[in-house]
Amino acid sequence: MIKITLVQNNAKLGDKSYNFQNINGLLSQNLKENTDIIVLPELFAIGWDCDCFEAQKEIGFKSETCNFLRKIARNYNSNVVGGSFVRVDENGSLKNTMPIFNRKGELVEYYDKMHLYSYLGDTENKHIKNGLVLKVVNLDVCSIGVSICYDIRFPEVFRQLTLNNADILFNCAAWPKSRKNHYITLAKARAIENQSYFIGLTQVGLIKNNIYNLGNSVCVDPLGDILFEMSENIEEVKTFKIDLKEQYRLRDEVKTLKDIHNIYDCKVV
Repeated sequence: MIKITLVQNNAKLGDKSYNFQNINGLLSQNLKENTDIIVLPELFAIGWDCDCFEAQKEIGFKSETCNFLRKIARNYNSNVVGGSFVRVDENGSLKNTMPIFNRKGELVEYYDKMHLYSYLGDTENKHIKNGLVLKVVNLDVCSIGVSICYDIRFPEVFRQLTLNNADILFNCAAWPKSRKNHYITLAKARAIENQSYFIGLTQVGLIKNNIYNLGNSVCVDPLGDILFEMSENIEEVKTFKIDLKEQYRLRDEVKTLKDIHNIYDCKVV
């Protein structure tokens, strides 16, 4: 059994100090048992506001946000999937980066968001440069395939993660409440088509200008059934267990992944 803890927070825009303190409080009040993986949402420390990315950028992985995540990993003896932060890379470009730490607080790997959401008033691609490489990260309890928010709309991302031996698929997001049906439907689809557990964690609560985060973080099983759905209105911490034996039993019985063709030729007539 793998024990996973999701932290669904409502980030105050541009206020890292408040958001760090708030998450510490949420964990100390609600996490009373050992856990294997703690997961945070996209941009959990600054909120979703493209116009503040430049002011909130951090250099490298010894940054304020990464040091906060290291402390969580050590304090709870847990791997940490660190949502994301705005990182200045070695070329001076800004990336929406997910850092992943082991139980000792050591950086295991990082993922730069590949697909940037730049529609309906959002301007992520004006500030952020997209990543180029998907990541499957080996932790001490399992291998995880990671993604950030808008990536969920691209099924090829999760197919590649699965074919490269990801045990569990994760999406850390700051998703708008107005598109709830899309997120839940896509989470179920990604689970079904890859015969995989899919965990979608989003921020909750007001962003600004009467725009709200979705909340409703979910865990979907390999058959597409929602095992639980978190609150759509309040901050919440949820700890649960996953048994990967059931996932691999399903794959042995229903060999969808083994029936994938290496090449799909398409003729236009």
